[in-house]
Amino acid sequence: MKTKAHIFIVEDDLKIAALLRDYLLSADYQVSHEVNGKLALEQVKSARPDLILLDLMLPELDGISICREVRKFSQLPIIMLTARVEEVDRLLGLETGADDYVCKPFSPREVVARVKVHLRRSMAGHDQQPAVAQSCFAIDRQQLRILVDGQPLNLTPVEYRLLAEFISHPERVYSRQQLLDFAHEDQRDINDRTVDTHIKNIRKKIQSKLPDNECLHSVYGVGYRFEMPH
Repeated sequence: MKTKAHIFIVEDDLKIAALLRDYLLSADYQVSHEVNGKLALEQVKSARPDLILLDLMLPELDGISICREVRKFSQLPIIMLTARVEEVDRLLGLETGADDYVCKPFSPREVVARVKVHLRRSMAGHDQQPAVAQSCFAIDRQQLRILVDGQPLNLTPVEYRLLAEFISHPERVYSRQQLLDFAHEDQRDINDRTVDTHIKNIRKKIQSKLPDNECLHSVYGVGYRFEMPH
């Protein structure tokens, strides 16, 4: 018998949490809830949920800090819930390791749809063959990580998806819109600056392992391409 996916809601607004819980239960998910950030992190370590809906502002430990800590031991999908709509907050959440964000007020049906997308993507990753080697890079689709000469890069989930696509198609030129589509399947409005931020971070992480190689190149007026190191 197939086990229901476990969704962990970390939200201190009880009305919002109850609304999400009702919709997720109706969608046939197992649901748990915590209001305290510090306690939530402990529960993630012990219960190992399949996906976290994570509020940004929480008692004792905020959502960004929780996200950083979770990424030290797990690549489970994390969707941030935030009322702070400034772009810097969105970028910070994604750079820290969040897979997605939803701005309050939101439609609970939209949240459930996002949950389905990220769970499907996560499960697809586990079904793939392990470590596909490309030059000095290796894509480990089971662990959702990329290794350089056997050493893992500390990538966020979005960075992993982008770099895996680049490595799988070296020399191919990608537009910013194509890269946005790979990073975010729901097609919501995210501007080019988001892609540039992700590319900048990926470059830094590659160069920390391969200081003499520039693998990601800007293509003026178009986007980016990836070149295998020599």
